[in-house]
Amino acid sequence: MHRASVIAMRLVDIADTIDLGEVEALWARHARTLPARSRLITTSPKAMTFGVPPVEIALEAVNVIIGGKPMQAAVMARFYEFGVAAFSLRVEANDLPWVDFSARVNAVDAALGIASGSDLWTTLVTQVSAVLQPAFVRPSGEPLYEDYLLGLVHALEGVASTATLHEDLDLVPLLSGESRPLSEQATQDLLRQRYSYYTDDLVVLTWDRAFIVEPRDDSDVLDVLEVANAQLLELRYYDELLDDELPRMYDLIEATRNVANPFAARRYADLARRLQTLVAEVTEVTEKVDNALQVTEDVYLARVYTAALELFRVPHVGKAVDRKLAIIRDSYTALYEEASSKRGELMELAIIALIAVEIVIAMIRHV
Repeated sequence: MHRASVIAMRLVDIADTIDLGEVEALWARHARTLPARSRLITTSPKAMTFGVPPVEIALEAVNVIIGGKPMQAAVMARFYEFGVAAFSLRVEANDLPWVDFSARVNAVDAALGIASGSDLWTTLVTQVSAVLQPAFVRPSGEPLYEDYLLGLVHALEGVASTATLHEDLDLVPLLSGESRPLSEQATQDLLRQRYSYYTDDLVVLTWDRAFIVEPRDDSDVLDVLEVANAQLLELRYYDELLDDELPRMYDLIEATRNVANPFAARRYADLARRLQTLVAEVTEVTEKVDNALQVTEDVYLARVYTAALELFRVPHVGKAVDRKLAIIRDSYTALYEEASSKRGELMELAIIALIAVEIVIAMIRHV
């Protein structure tokens, strides 16, 4: 492999939303260079494009220990409107035999992956937050994150076609991170998500890793996988948010119902408005997440993107969020009806009180 690299990604739910225009202005003042709005390089804008292009900034390269050796990694960060910051570290892996390249991928995972306990990612988040904090709307106190690892090869010596590459090279250690041989069934499952458009390119997807052969200098597949991970992360955040909110909602409804107050309609109405606000906010952000990448004509990238979403279970998490929003909407409707009922009861009491007052006045006048 003459030209290759390993890319470690960490995506962080850094805020509820990010003001991308403010990110551009703040970073331009800090670095004295204008950050770029990301775009898909090899794909026509009519075929596939970002809904709202994220802002991309280059950070200073960092030194990392990979496989016991000090190496330098290029660092990039992208900021998505719906609150996700995606950091990527690229470690060069040029002119390595296949076995050594596979080992390099696993060494990067060991140094920077979830199990590594590396504080480098935290340092990067702190570094950009110090500059861009004013652009973060309601920053996350305990941010969620997703990691993803990519082995990217631009030139494979002696390979004319990638159609049988999985037979010519042992992709299993790279894709699984396992040193022990896998069963035939496990190997088939691992290699099932394979996609090619030309005879010399290839994408193999797994839950937390991907192997990409791309003879051209850049690949939009990297961007597509990043967006799919960003969507998963943001939907996970709102799924957990609603998990916390539903029990609280039930407690508030029960507390409101147990209050013996003739003016309880006001309590019901206030709680209903709160629930409706929550539904509106979550719906607005999830729509932005759903529209993060717009696919029309590029069949190949659309297949890779759809496969990644299914593999990451993004539709499953999205449906869970929709179900919980539906519960809150139903609760809002019930509370609104309860509030209307309480108002009706209050009006009836007022009318009865007025009639009683009229009767008393009439009796006093008669006496």
